[in-house]
Amino acid sequence: MMSQVTADRAGNLLPTGRWWHALRDLALSALVVSAVALIVSFLLMPVAKAQGKGELRIGYQKSASLFVLQKAQGSLEKKLAPLGFGVKWVEFPAGPQLLEGLNVGAVDVGFVGEAPPIFAQAAGARFVYFGFDPAAPRAEAILVTKDSPIRSVAELKGKKVALNKGSNVHYLLVKQLEKNGLKFSDITPVYLAPADGRAAFESKNVDAWVIWDPFQAAAEKATGARVLADGTPGVVNNYQYYLGARDFVKKNPKVIDALFEDSVSQGIWLKKNLRQAAEIIAPLQGLPVDVVELALQRYEFNVKPITPAVAADQQKIADTFFELKLIPKAIKVSDAVVASQP
Repeated sequence: MMSQVTADRAGNLLPTGRWWHALRDLALSALVVSAVALIVSFLLMPVAKAQGKGELRIGYQKSASLFVLQKAQGSLEKKLAPLGFGVKWVEFPAGPQLLEGLNVGAVDVGFVGEAPPIFAQAAGARFVYFGFDPAAPRAEAILVTKDSPIRSVAELKGKKVALNKGSNVHYLLVKQLEKNGLKFSDITPVYLAPADGRAAFESKNVDAWVIWDPFQAAAEKATGARVLADGTPGVVNNYQYYLGARDFVKKNPKVIDALFEDSVSQGIWLKKNLRQAAEIIAPLQGLPVDVVELALQRYEFNVKPITPAVAADQQKIADTFFELKLIPKAIKVSDAVVASQP
């Protein structure tokens, strides 16, 4: 699943010039403070070693609504505290960048849609699937404008269709075309990122737009866009995946278990309190509350360990992308699946 943010906000920088002058003017005081701090650190060192075992670094995107909620609520921090683990949230603009962060060791776990891990595995990235959220087939769709004469997917033959190349919706479009007796070559794909796709869609430079939530919900609310087709019934599943560094996942089962428990409990609360959850999440995503609420309705949040059936579904997507020459080589998804979970 996909988002529109800058690379993983690392926090605000301090005004170094102002602090430098202050420290220069108070040099003697700074020396005293440093000495005291050094003494305190020695006194507290045994306690810190006893209490702190590590840090869970989580890669997330602003479109990952449940993670955004968990970060805002601080619920995972509370869940991991008894284990001596802290939490560091590292934000990424999209799935591919998150996978790269995971590959180079910048984060321990992450949450993405179906497509990014396939491309990452084909490129030799090191990661494992260790959990998934239930299918959300209505959270991505082929949209047409409210006044479009197009009433069926079959009518897309010869039409221009905007989509983000190699994303989840690429697979949705392929499967919907197949279902309606068309080949991918029967339409003219226009590869655009979500923001550009929205502009082309509204200006009617394309006949349809294939997109995911929350961009889908935003287009529906703002422009009256009509859903021509989504992943139902049984066309695609649109799973969301929890990924991690293999060593971290295997060496820290209690941390993964705590992540699962908190994600399930927060997901249950979210679904029971959609409006309240949307009011918390919306300002952090920079979207209207009603847009976020609509998008939340189409997702399920109940993380579970990867099953053979889910891995097989992901394999179908990988095989399709290889046939379309979107990835350079065939891959075996099961090679990147953790065999067992706590």
